[in-house]
Order: sequence, then structure tokens, then C-alpha cells
Amino acid sequence: MKIVMVTSEANPLCKSGGLADVTYSLSRELNKIGEEAIIVLPYYKVIKNNPKCKAKFVSSFNITMSWRQQYCGIFQTKIDGIRYYLLDNEYYFNRDELYGHYDDAERFAFFSLAALEALRQLKVHPDIIHVHDWQASMIPCLIKERFHEDPFFGNIKTVLTIHNPAFKGFMDKYYLNNFYGLNDYIYDKGNVRFEGMVSTLKAAIYYADIITTVSPTHREELLTYNTSQGLNYCLELRRDDFFGILNGIDVVEFDPSNDKRIAECYSAEGFAKAKIANKKQVLERFGLANRRGPVYGVVSRLTFQKGFDLVFDNVDYLVQNNGTLLVLGSGEKELEQRLEKIRAKYPKNVGIYIGYNDEVAHQIYAGSDFFLMPSLFEPCGIGQMIAQRYGSLPIVRETGGLKDTIVGYDGKNAKKATGFCFGPYNGMALGQTLEMTWQLYADREKMKKVIANAMKLDRSWTVSAMKYVEAYKKALSK
Repeated sequence: MKIVMVTSEANPLCKSGGLADVTYSLSRELNKIGEEAIIVLPYYKVIKNNPKCKAKFVSSFNITMSWRQQYCGIFQTKIDGIRYYLLDNEYYFNRDELYGHYDDAERFAFFSLAALEALRQLKVHPDIIHVHDWQASMIPCLIKERFHEDPFFGNIKTVLTIHNPAFKGFMDKYYLNNFYGLNDYIYDKGNVRFEGMVSTLKAAIYYADIITTVSPTHREELLTYNTSQGLNYCLELRRDDFFGILNGIDVVEFDPSNDKRIAECYSAEGFAKAKIANKKQVLERFGLANRRGPVYGVVSRLTFQKGFDLVFDNVDYLVQNNGTLLVLGSGEKELEQRLEKIRAKYPKNVGIYIGYNDEVAHQIYAGSDFFLMPSLFEPCGIGQMIAQRYGSLPIVRETGGLKDTIVGYDGKNAKKATGFCFGPYNGMALGQTLEMTWQLYADREKMKKVIANAMKLDRSWTVSAMKYVEAYKKALSK
């Protein structure tokens, strides 16, 4: 099969979150198992400045959007066996940030239209167009409503993956025609209407041949009223075409047995001495002394979703028990400021890195004893799986992919446990779980057993890629 991923980000060229990891790693794995996966991306400013990108100009054309005539250049590069097509328009994409602009709806309308036209210009005829999140989600609608009589698109099937249901691609009804050249009747019928607006995500839920999300539990959450972000009504109509497929991780990048960023490499068969060396390294990196207590790591976007309010509720408790907290991330300014205040209050126990640094991230995974991820919601989560691979035991709330990837330690199940879990979203529940971590930390033999359990898990993309192949075949059978 030939699969074209149309996405707003992909490693190693541009990244704001886990979407970039998924589109790259899944495409690489699909190519390894004999399929052909191609990635189509905007040619952002950050990509043009990326030394890994040696893109060559291929062709150009113009896109008509109502009264607009917009240039689109096609550039091509190949990385790790994946062919990337980069769609160039400096008016829309020569900006410092990928998202967060006043005209994002227009920018990604251009991108969606340009992606389809680029395939025609390149004579690349895929079996599957796989769109990711709201940015490319009008493509299934365009194929079935605007281009349904075009023989080029006649046999192409579409798959939508919902990574983050909180972002729905809202815009006014006016822009259906103004951006996409589509008739208002699809809004009036409810095909693209959501909460009185056009939602590009809702459009793909209605028009895509198959829908997936990034873990089995998150699929159930999206079908449930209280945890669906309002999408349960439209997804219920597509229940039989909706699948939860757990993400994998890049086991080449995240390999503690061959990681040049950390002080000492190690495997599940022998890690005790190396973990001590890596703890020393990461504490020195943050200018902290080894207090002989547990180290709790966080590598995360700083956003309300990630459960930082629960962490704040427990910082005093953590420090009183001789714990050390290391946080790497950036995001909401309020959270950044609160973390800075905590560091000022506990300068010997708290280390903060505002921003992102790949080397520091790897050192936190390798040097921490536990990994905090008490998310309010988490469609899949990658951090907890990376932490397991590095023997940093995750502490998670039972939601989405966190529930699917952790067997929680309960004091008796050291032979099976791979981390820690709690249910209620409150500080007390996290505090009780922290007590369990101190008990395990004091029992070194049990601790080693649970770490070994976590490190031996297969978190590669192989199984997930085969499940996507099954989803593509279901789409082709429609």
C-alpha cells in the first residue's frame, strides 16, 4: 500500500508535541514492514533553518481560495527512508511558531488544498491519505464533496487519527466556501457543524473512511459523555469504524543501552550501578546535591492537562521526605512562574529547566527514580513509555493511554508491576501514591524487580504499525 501522511508536524523536521513523534515513527515502521509511507508537511521557517533538511525544489502551482491566488512550491527530501514533501508558501509558513496565529484556520485550509493538488502535480496516487488532527481534517470532506467526480481522487480512501480532541478546528460557516469552495448545505445538514461552528475535526469524523485514536482506553473515553470533549455523539455514529491503537516509541532514539547523552549506558539485565551514575549526572546538571532520597522527574509541556496542580499540592510533602523534583518543559506562563516560586522556596530539592533540551530530557529519564505524569487526560502519552524503557518508574493517573501502559504497584505485585497508578484527580490520591513510591524505594530488591519489569516491555512501533495496516485494509474494503 502507498500511504500519504498529511500532518502539521513530523520529526525530525518540526515538532511541538507527540504528533511529530507518531507521524515520523509510524511512517518509518510502515516502510520497514514493506508498505510505502510518505509525509506531506508545511515548509515552515523552522524546517528551512534545520540543517537536517536538504530539500530540493520539485515544482510549483497556484491554489485558488475564493478571491485569493496563493503560490505553493513543492520541495522534497528523504530522511531515514521516508520521503517528505514540503509545501512552501512564505505568507503562511515563514513564521517563528507552528501554531497560535490569528489566521491558523486559513493557513491550514491552504495546506489541505495544496496537499491534494501536490499529489496530483506529482502524480503520487496513494491508496490511503492518513490525516492527523484538525489541521488536515477537511481533506476527507474535500475528496467526497468537492472532488468526488475527479478521477484522480476516485479510489483514494481516508483515515483520521485523533491525537488531541481538545482542538477541533473551529471556524465560522462563512469560511466553508471562502476557504474551501464548499457548499453551505454540508453545514446545514450537520456534517461539519459542531457547537454552532464549522469544526474541521468533526468534518473528518463524518467523512473519513476509518477513524483511529491513540489508545484503546482513549477510544472508550471519546465514546463516553463525561470524557469525550463533546465528541461522543458524532463518534457514536461511527463506532464500528473507530479504533484505538496504542502508540509506540522510537526505540532507536530512546535506548538506554546505546545513549550517548547519558553518563553510563545500561540494560534491563544490569542497571543498578549505571542508574547511580546517571542520577549523579542529572543532579549535577541541575546544580543539586545527591540527598540520598528518590528523584522524581518530569519532562512535559507545562499545561493544565498534565496535572501540575496535583504536583503542586504535594511538593511540600515530597521535600519533607527528602525527595528531589526535576522539571523540564515550557508552556503556560502561570505554570512556569509557579515552578520558579517552588524552586526559590526549595533551592536544594527542586531543579527547573524552562524550555526544551533533548540532552537534559534523556538525562532526566536515565537519572530519576520515578517519573511524574498525573494527567487530567492523556490520549496516549509517550513520556511514561520512555520512562519505563529507562527504568524510571512512571506515576500516572488512570486515564487514556496511561491506563493502557502501566500495571500499578500495590505493595504485593512486584512481579507484575511496571509503575504506579491512581484514579481520582486530586492531590490526596497522588499523595497516597507517593507514599507507595517511598515504600518501594526503601525495598531495593523489590524496586529492582519492578524496574526490570518496566524496562523489558516492548514499546516499539512494530505491533502498532501492523494494527494501522489492518485499519488501512478496512478503509480499502469500503
